[in-house]
Amino acid sequence: MRKSLLLTLLFAAIFSFVRADGGMWLPLFLKYNEADMQSLGFKLTAEDVYSVNHHSMKDAVMLFGGGCTGELISSQGLVLTNHHCGYSYVQSHSTMEQNHLQNGFWAKNKSEEIPMEGLTVTFLVYMEDVTEQVLKDVNDEMDEDERRIIVNNSIKDIIKATTENTTYKATIKPFYYGNQYFMFVTETYSDVRLVGVPPESIGKFGGDSDNWMWPRHTGDFSLWRIYTDKDGKPAGYSPDNIPMVPKKYFPISIKGIEENDFTLVFGYPGSTQQFLLSDGVDVVANVQNPIAIDARTIRLDAMKRQMNLDPRIRLMYSAKANSISNGWKKWQGESKGIRECNVIAKKQQEEAEFQSWVNADPDHNGQYGQLLDKMRLAYKNYAEYTKVTTFVSECVFGPEIISKSVHPYYRQLVVPALNGENANLESNRQKLLQSNSTFRESYCPAIDKECFVELLTYYFTKQDPALIPANLRKYVKDEAAVRQMMVDLWNKQAATAPYFTDNEKFINFIKKAKPSQIAKTADSELLKLYSIIFDDYLVVHNKYLLCYKQLNSYYRIYVKALMEKEKDRVFYPDANLTLRVTYGQVKGFKPVDGILYNYYTTLDGIIQKEDPDVYDYKVDPKLKQLWEKKDYGRYANKNGELPVAFIASNHTTGGNSGSPVINGNGELIGTNFDRVWEGTMSDINYDVSRCRNISLDARYFLFIVDKFANAQNIIDEMDIVE
Repeated sequence: MRKSLLLTLLFAAIFSFVRADGGMWLPLFLKYNEADMQSLGFKLTAEDVYSVNHHSMKDAVMLFGGGCTGELISSQGLVLTNHHCGYSYVQSHSTMEQNHLQNGFWAKNKSEEIPMEGLTVTFLVYMEDVTEQVLKDVNDEMDEDERRIIVNNSIKDIIKATTENTTYKATIKPFYYGNQYFMFVTETYSDVRLVGVPPESIGKFGGDSDNWMWPRHTGDFSLWRIYTDKDGKPAGYSPDNIPMVPKKYFPISIKGIEENDFTLVFGYPGSTQQFLLSDGVDVVANVQNPIAIDARTIRLDAMKRQMNLDPRIRLMYSAKANSISNGWKKWQGESKGIRECNVIAKKQQEEAEFQSWVNADPDHNGQYGQLLDKMRLAYKNYAEYTKVTTFVSECVFGPEIISKSVHPYYRQLVVPALNGENANLESNRQKLLQSNSTFRESYCPAIDKECFVELLTYYFTKQDPALIPANLRKYVKDEAAVRQMMVDLWNKQAATAPYFTDNEKFINFIKKAKPSQIAKTADSELLKLYSIIFDDYLVVHNKYLLCYKQLNSYYRIYVKALMEKEKDRVFYPDANLTLRVTYGQVKGFKPVDGILYNYYTTLDGIIQKEDPDVYDYKVDPKLKQLWEKKDYGRYANKNGELPVAFIASNHTTGGNSGSPVINGNGELIGTNFDRVWEGTMSDINYDVSRCRNISLDARYFLFIVDKFANAQNIIDEMDIVE
């Protein structure tokens, strides 16, 4: 297909007026959604959301850290995002004596705000379609490697020309598998300080049990402030920096919400795969997810056992457990949704219809006749490679002793010693000692021993023996035998160089060992096991990457063909951590027959869930006292209840955590923090009947800051619309 025709199809897909459920829209083209948005209750214009000519909502929305969204809510650079988005930063500044995670933190003035080293926020300055520039030297005759080199070189040239002699950065990302390219010009701020965070009993109420679930009662928010130099420019931390004066910030509405009210979510969704073939969906639901879920269940069980026994271990492992459990719970819901919505069968039907369209036209048959067959053949290999890499990454590298100690020791010291490359021995020793010191600061051997034994037992008993390296099949025995072998292997480490499970001996060995002594440890049982699996993993992973690239090139052709086949269908691009807009309505839903979920929850539900014997369901005494007195102030709804969270039909995913939820007047009514478990397959298949995003009601956030924390200094700087 000629390039001009391809671009015509792409623009037709983006600009179609046909309404579709779901969608993560590029704000640059939102004017083509404007009529649809206004029909649902939006009272502003697309220009108010995204503009390059005047300040707009996009100037109040940022990429928070590396994978969340935040929004400006005051004229003094105050930022609102999720509790879980800032969790690891708060943990890093918590001790048993000043446990901000457990007790919360509220700065009484700006001098008390806590600088967060390493935390950045990034704003979009503008975005631009650069497809023609990127693909100007590309043609259909060149192979994939040649195409990739040309595209990458073009991207480098465009970025250099755009950012040279500026303070901006730019990225160019492919859309529709490389059929289109957009450039995102950004500005990053690195002086970000903690202003306020509720105690864990509020900000993480419900813990893993409630994660991804509805009804939800989590006060998932935290407050931060951006600082600039005296000229308002980005700058590293300095006591002389001043609070940002933003171009735009959101007023906050406490007028309340009703079912079917318009909602707009602005943010940085991470990744979706709406174009996956049935074969790809099968790999997700029946190969990758089951392995990862089982492996993470083992890790979480081990962590929780010890965390429930010792508050110090809870503090050490809270962020680790959060990180592990988020994907664990999501994948369970995703696989469940794929099964219950018959997604694989639906995809197979779509593929049959596509093949019929191809077969009906000689030109189409010449271009696309063998495409699906080639993709299915590639997926057979892809499934096997995925199985191997998932088992290794989740099971073999699950124990911290392997990922944080064995792996760096082998790569930094053993490999050079075996190869006689000892010039960097001393510097490598110091790197390893430093990384080991950091690792051991938040390490519980009892947790890791259980993970080591159970994960490696799972690997050797559940993996297809044919996919286990041949010289390790002596470990392929019944479960009880393998478990005992792994217990013995763990115990052996304390008495065998380099003494991985005895930190004092390990440090002494690293400090004093000669290259010959280091090389000799390569013969130890654990290092042999690790190195054989890792070397095999590298071979398979390289095959996986080649297969992935091949599939991507097929998908580029497939998506182009789909657009040619269905000219009236709305094709929104997959998420890729770029700024998007999604809109919908406040709505309840029916998860199963006979049950109807209401669209909002209240503080009453928190009290109903209270369980003093379960950490995640403990209720703060002050919060309970406020409930008993019904002291909700101006934040109660018309029924006298205090709203906590609500659900709506916005199409969101990972990365939308912390996204502002906006009403029809452009006012903040909530902060997105999750999706319902029944709809987590929305990354692959969005179903408006069951896919809902979960948001913190702005009234609960303000209530906690005002009534619970008595942080009037924070309340006073926000524009609250009554």
